[in-house]
Amino acid sequence: MEGNKVVNFLRKYMMLIATVVVILVFYFLTGGKSLLPQNINNVISQNAYVFVLGTGMLLCILTGGNIDLSVGSVVCLAGGVGAIILEKNLPWPIAVVAMLVMGLLVGLWHGFWIAYVKVPPFIATLVGMLAFRGLANIIMGGYAYQVSDPAYLSIFGGGDNCYVPDFLAGIGPATEFNKTCMVMAVLIAAGYAVFTFINRTRLIKKGYKVDSLVSQIIKTVLIVAVVIWIGYKLANYKGIPTVLIWIALVLGVFAYITTKTTLGRNLYAVGGNAKATRLSGIDTRKVMFSAYTLMGVLSGFAGVLNIARLMGSQPTYGLGYEMDAIAACFIGGASAYGGTGSIGGVIIGAALMGIINQGMVIANTPPNYQTVVKGIVLVLAVFFDVIMQMRRKGSKKKNANAVENGGAKA
Repeated sequence: MEGNKVVNFLRKYMMLIATVVVILVFYFLTGGKSLLPQNINNVISQNAYVFVLGTGMLLCILTGGNIDLSVGSVVCLAGGVGAIILEKNLPWPIAVVAMLVMGLLVGLWHGFWIAYVKVPPFIATLVGMLAFRGLANIIMGGYAYQVSDPAYLSIFGGGDNCYVPDFLAGIGPATEFNKTCMVMAVLIAAGYAVFTFINRTRLIKKGYKVDSLVSQIIKTVLIVAVVIWIGYKLANYKGIPTVLIWIALVLGVFAYITTKTTLGRNLYAVGGNAKATRLSGIDTRKVMFSAYTLMGVLSGFAGVLNIARLMGSQPTYGLGYEMDAIAACFIGGASAYGGTGSIGGVIIGAALMGIINQGMVIANTPPNYQTVVKGIVLVLAVFFDVIMQMRRKGSKKKNANAVENGGAKA
């Protein structure tokens, strides 16, 4: 029993522990520079696409360890279309809609081939990675396009003014500390704590098994402390970057979808046992189709954020984005076999990837070594998942043998 408790604890909190360790390592390697307010802000802004693409990639992985290799090319394609529209001085909402529609069309295309024609996801999306990268080059003609629309850049996180204004600046003494940011962080932390314990009470009344009260309190206190700490750091720079609002919106919507909707339950069911799910009457083709369609839409939205941050687009943008998204999911606890993973895990995985990337840059690590380090981190995450899978299978087999032997003795 004690061994199972240790395994369950490691399975739930290993990546969180690893994130804390990595933060401390880079804090000492960089002489504290990695935790400066501006660098905290940069981790969020520079890795916005990882949070968004990681969210969509999780949906694909849940269906059975499937992935989408085309997302980097789709970000480039959608971003290129948007940048061209913006350069022609058309209203920015038209560009945003065009990028989202481009992502939707790609998602529908992949969903059709994967779900209904039964082309393996690896092959279908590999073709997409090559084809859509080529199409992006054709559309942009090999040229770079600049984005200078101030409204677009401000709303989606590009430029120096892409921060939520400090509405409370006039209250109290005049300082550079962003009071609105700090108040928002406290309110979010308090809201999370209240919701957590209300939800716990509701689950107990319905007869569900929940974590012990002590465990729940410790977890909640840690999350609240992290939220307030991040809010304090951002408040000491320029406040809340607008891109953080978009990240939070995407994560919040898909956290709800994966935990509170029929589609979310079906995604986990297909990944857990596709045959049993199909026999139970669920159309597994629609589930797979929905996963890749949503992945396409999120790729289009990542294009929206990407050209705002980079203030333009060119045919080489998006290279390697698919690997960052996949790594964020697996590092965050998603199973390579499907059926296991969460939006919370994506947040941890994407944050850890961003911290590693930024920490190595500040520590002047050569680019080639940076790639090696990220590869090692991903291998360790998948290795841990494999070990946990083996432990679970061994435990199930042991329990089954115990039941069988007990029945024989009776």
